[in-house]
Amino acid sequence: MKLLRVGPVGSERPALLDQDGTLRDLSGLITDVDGALLADDSVLSRVRDAAGSGQLPVLDAEGLRIGSAVGRIGKVVGIGLNYHGHAAEVGAEAPAEPIVFLKAPDTVVGPDDTVLIPRTSVKTDWEAELGVVIGATARYLASPEEGLAHVGGYVLVNDVTERAFQTERGGTWDKGKNCETFTPLGPWLVTADEIPDPQVLDVKLWVNGELKQDGNTSDQIFAVGEVVRYVSQFMTLYPGDVIVTGTPAGVAAGQPEPKPFLRAGDVVELEIDGLGRQRQEFKSA
Repeated sequence: MKLLRVGPVGSERPALLDQDGTLRDLSGLITDVDGALLADDSVLSRVRDAAGSGQLPVLDAEGLRIGSAVGRIGKVVGIGLNYHGHAAEVGAEAPAEPIVFLKAPDTVVGPDDTVLIPRTSVKTDWEAELGVVIGATARYLASPEEGLAHVGGYVLVNDVTERAFQTERGGTWDKGKNCETFTPLGPWLVTADEIPDPQVLDVKLWVNGELKQDGNTSDQIFAVGEVVRYVSQFMTLYPGDVIVTGTPAGVAAGQPEPKPFLRAGDVVELEIDGLGRQRQEFKSA
């Protein structure tokens, strides 16, 4: 299923995109697309049955804002340098273990919402990523297979990053990852049963119409199941938590000087197989 949240900021309601591409209202069945939904198989089954019946109310998509595909996110966990191509382009060795950082849930916005470039930014960068949404509580998982079994769905994410804040201002990566609006997420959540193999997905991103990233999740250093297993050794993952699993080659930081970091007025578009497409205009904060 493709599950969405639509409507004004703070007042989104749950919706479903059916097989014919028709947007349908789920607010009569569920209150939100969130961890509670993903953790409840009986409710998910009712939604599937309703979707199959064709009786869900139709929503007029014209002018309707699409919000973040997941509501009430507890935490966003980032994985750094997780593609061989990206590590190579920035001159880094492939890490021996996943690099883990956190993004605040309040950085999450809708897939087409405006992204704000911080006032002192000189190196705002793009990162198209596969997002993993946890569907069952995960702690101390024993294998990558268990990791995959705890995935509730997948989403498209732009892990926007300010590189100077990230690496030139001391401390951890957090300052470059947690600026407001820096985590566009959506347009929809695809339930895990529709993505049998998350390691075969094309990942693409354009800036002002020019293709910048053209990768595939097969290039990941640590596959999705291993990422979930690994992170569960250090923190408990709850339904609705999101892991952003790294970006392929093609970021601004990996390109020759002068590096084409984002400026106000730039438009970024990105997509992953089956997970839809995003479009953001960047403006000054």
